[in-house]
Amino acid sequence: MKIATWNVNSIRTRQEHVKNWLLEHDIDIICLQETKVIDQDFPVETFNDIGYKTYIYGQKSYNGVAIFSKKPLDKIDYGFSGILEKNADNLDEQKRVISGVFNNIRIVNLYVPNGNSVGSEKYEYKLTWLKKLSEYLIELKDKHSEEILVCGDFNIALEDIDIYNPKGKKDHIMASIPERDSLTNIMDLGFRDAFRKFTQEGNHYSWWDYRHGGFSKNRGWRIDHIYLTSSLYEKASNCYIDINPRKLEKPSDHAPVVCEFPS
Repeated sequence: MKIATWNVNSIRTRQEHVKNWLLEHDIDIICLQETKVIDQDFPVETFNDIGYKTYIYGQKSYNGVAIFSKKPLDKIDYGFSGILEKNADNLDEQKRVISGVFNNIRIVNLYVPNGNSVGSEKYEYKLTWLKKLSEYLIELKDKHSEEILVCGDFNIALEDIDIYNPKGKKDHIMASIPERDSLTNIMDLGFRDAFRKFTQEGNHYSWWDYRHGGFSKNRGWRIDHIYLTSSLYEKASNCYIDINPRKLEKPSDHAPVVCEFPS
């Protein structure tokens, strides 16, 4: 079984890239972020036609998440309020969370806020959002029996090894200490980094700035992650970043990350 995550930076712009990649790699489930389209305008038929069930949660021009699955998912929940009910604190105005269950695995797809700049209003919103994510995951772990796979664009490079040039980045958005601490606190709930199970060295990234030759010079950041609860982590047989879609004409600035499990 293959489960992937990919920030596509507009599904309507990148739908052919996504469709062709899914067909080439025989992906069972893919979690998409930054779909940037309201649900009524999502190109559902493109993916239904190649055998995927589509679960979408979007808004106009910004944010948006979706899950495609070859087999139907159960227990679909949209936003924090799908699990936390009245305790979502209006954070679901931005469409950033969707989840569903497959083969007793709760798949949680996230698009974590970028935060803009350290100390800004958007940065404070990001830290607040990450605290709410912790509450959400605690609720899932305490009241549901499934294993959990959490994936998406976290907009956080957890360690210096996840940045092409980490010098001075501890005061930089996506690498500041409060952001890293927030993500570490989430991992401490019982999650492990699938990619690092198989790859310990640096120079592996999932996002490159469009500007200044970011991709051609491999000036990247690893900010797209797949985290697994312990027994699911033990079952994982591979996890890798596929940089080939980043080489295409008019690509997303992110590359997909794939986690494999025995059938």
